[in-house]
Amino acid sequence: MDGGGAHRTPEDVFRDFRARRAGMIKALTTDVEKFYQQCDPEKENLCLYGLPNETWEVNLPAEEVPPELPEPALGINFARDGMDEKDWLSLVAVHSDTWLLAVAFYFGARFGFDKESRKRLFSMINSLPTIYEVVTGTAKKQTKEKTPKSNSKSNKSGTKPSRQPEPNSRSKMPPPKDEDDSGGEEEEEEEDHENTLCGACGDNYGQDEFWICCDACETWFHGKCVKITPAKAEHIKHYKCPNCSSSSKRARA
Repeated sequence: MDGGGAHRTPEDVFRDFRARRAGMIKALTTDVEKFYQQCDPEKENLCLYGLPNETWEVNLPAEEVPPELPEPALGINFARDGMDEKDWLSLVAVHSDTWLLAVAFYFGARFGFDKESRKRLFSMINSLPTIYEVVTGTAKKQTKEKTPKSNSKSNKSGTKPSRQPEPNSRSKMPPPKDEDDSGGEEEEEEEDHENTLCGACGDNYGQDEFWICCDACETWFHGKCVKITPAKAEHIKHYKCPNCSSSSKRARA
């Protein structure tokens, strides 16, 4: 995003925030193996950057002072081998959330947002779970607390959407309720599903999107986020998400 006049509304800044956030979430979840390797403690001070095109990079901080944008936490690689991996990822997630807010409100100040514009920007940001909540599973736990217990396991035990695609070949999560259910129950069910968050990008459930559930951690993912298509899912008997798969590999090593 630049200050040349093309992006001057809270909605524009929020789109930038959301894209950078998506990139950082990928680094700490679906791309965690690659991220872990790049954060070599033997290297110089490194930072995790979220980019406006929904990607991420680990790089040295900017040399100019003051920098064009606020800088992320410095030296995240030094603590990698001195902490439990989950604790280290959680710490990086906390600092990533802090950086994203700093960048968003830096743009807000640069574009001269008034009180109402800043409030609108924060409201949009606050509608999304934090990176920390996504990485630690807190967002998933909050969703489960809102979901009736009778439905919390309804999609496990071989009835995942990834295993049983509907006639239109687009598997959905969760399966639809019976037609004879009352309208009130349908509305409640729909609201619960909307609260379900992707373990990779942290976005909400969309009815027209293909989802798959990890058999190890029971987290739901957009198929596109973990590169699983409905056709590919048909041949998977026991699905493990990238995070669980990489953790298992490091444990064996």
